[in-house]
Amino acid sequence: MIMNNTVITQFLLLGLPIPPEHQHLFYTLFLAMYLTTVLGNLIIIVLILLDSHLHTPMYFFLSNLSFSDLCLSSVTMPKLLQNMQSQDTSIPYAGCLTQMYFFDLFADLEVFLLVVMAYDRYVAICLPLHYTSIMSPRLCLRLVLLSWVITMLNSMLHTLLLARLSFCEDNVIRHFFCDISALLKLACSDIYINELMIFILGVPLMAISFLLIVVSYVHIVLSIIKVSSTQAIHKVFSTCGSHLSVVSLFYGTVIGLYFCPSPNNFTVKEASMAMMYTVVTPMLNPFIYSLRNRDIKEALIKVLTKKISL
Repeated sequence: MIMNNTVITQFLLLGLPIPPEHQHLFYTLFLAMYLTTVLGNLIIIVLILLDSHLHTPMYFFLSNLSFSDLCLSSVTMPKLLQNMQSQDTSIPYAGCLTQMYFFDLFADLEVFLLVVMAYDRYVAICLPLHYTSIMSPRLCLRLVLLSWVITMLNSMLHTLLLARLSFCEDNVIRHFFCDISALLKLACSDIYINELMIFILGVPLMAISFLLIVVSYVHIVLSIIKVSSTQAIHKVFSTCGSHLSVVSLFYGTVIGLYFCPSPNNFTVKEASMAMMYTVVTPMLNPFIYSLRNRDIKEALIKVLTKKISL
């Protein structure tokens, strides 16, 4: 990373707008939420690995989404919890860029995986007779690998472009993690290229992925209308409901935060929305999928029954 023009060696994270007297309360709350996120997503991953009935494309994508959720939360939460406990809000320059890289990586990976899962549901419902041939293990693996490659390259590009910038006197990041938009506000060199690449790559990434999900569900709805069986319709809604809930949570908060920003610096609203997609959504995803999914429940019962019998 290019650091020749960088005057400062570390940044200070402003953190969340929490009154000092409530710090311990929120620390306990965030710690509980993070541990729930880690445990919940690990349970989903382990259940899918152990139960052969869950070795299907849908659950393969779900296990990758759980891994992405786990990592996305782990990129930001441990540092936030450390800062709240020690009152030391500093983060080294290299550590800040590393955090930004991995945050962008797993946030973008989440976007791609949600698109892939929408396509999987489209094929399962609209083309059921061809599902096995279309969603082959090779295609599923390629879709996930492609998602990883694109997101890694995209994150690396933004990180390298940011590393070429100069940072002078102001080193206070008005956020609780090293977010690219917050870092660009501190740069004392020209950020035109950075903003251009965000516009060229970031906006189409969100817009096209969201459009693909919408198109998939439009086809699914049209397919449902043709079905007269109430049982079949209920099955379709139970299958797609979990995914739609996750899509709504993730896209709703991201669009509200980055496409409808507040004119003020890191308001309570922005802090809450950032917490929604970095902590709350990864924590809720396992519950959304397990509570609405009979296969996951049966796999969990099966594993617990085996443990008890031993």
